[in-house]
Amino acid sequence: MVASRENNNSPGRIPALGLRFLGLVFISILLMYLDNRDDHLDTVRRNIGATVYPVRIIVDAPIRLWIWLGESVTSRNDLEQELAQFRAERLITHGRLQKLNALEAENARLRAMLDARSKVRDRTRVAEIMSVDANPYNHSLVINVGTQDGIFDGQALVGADGVIGQVIKAGLMTSLAMLISDTDHALPVEVNRNGLRTIVVGTGTIDSLELPFVVNNADIHIGDLLVTSGFGGAFPAGYPVAVVDSVTRIPQEPYAKVTAMPAASLGQVREVLLVFSSTNKDEEATEDE
Repeated sequence: MVASRENNNSPGRIPALGLRFLGLVFISILLMYLDNRDDHLDTVRRNIGATVYPVRIIVDAPIRLWIWLGESVTSRNDLEQELAQFRAERLITHGRLQKLNALEAENARLRAMLDARSKVRDRTRVAEIMSVDANPYNHSLVINVGTQDGIFDGQALVGADGVIGQVIKAGLMTSLAMLISDTDHALPVEVNRNGLRTIVVGTGTIDSLELPFVVNNADIHIGDLLVTSGFGGAFPAGYPVAVVDSVTRIPQEPYAKVTAMPAASLGQVREVLLVFSSTNKDEEATEDE
């Protein structure tokens, strides 16, 4: 009995499923026909799309957030790399600009040196300063020429504006020179205006010289130019040395207190002229003999 019932019920289910499937197919075709012909389902479709849109945004939000974070990190890294590159290029550009400024200043100094060289008739040689003594009481410097270049002890050093010093120890490839502002340096000079001869000595100050042997009634005034007198043999005559900047006459003393400012900028010089005068040549010949 049970078996017969099962046999009777199972065949009846298949037609029911088939009818449902056919019904759904028919309804779908009908809806497609109506929608294609008269757009009756357009409103329904819009409402469904509006209802589903927030769900779509919520589902798509994590993906969009991940993409945005990736783009933000990439953009930040790119900006940091570009900023670092711009900074490096800025440093390089500033370095080149400073080098160009230094070269421009050097060219100006060299032009001034060449102009000074054209004004003198003595044979000269340009030398560069390699180092300066850091001791404030010892005004000396080292130049990049020596005896192999014909340099000798006592040779005069001249700048674009005036006398700088003289060589005190000539080496094979370098030489040690003393500035006229050194306390151990003395230089015979004369007043260019009237030919008054005296001696200028260093004070240990880079921008000040003294004239300790000027008598009270000597004809010397502020602004007088002091030039080398040519006596002593080391410095040829006629090179500017200093300009008188103060004259104090003391009645009780035999000598006036006179100071002068060096014509050359002793603290800023980078290149010097070494003077080979005829007097120097005669002295060298005498020493050789």
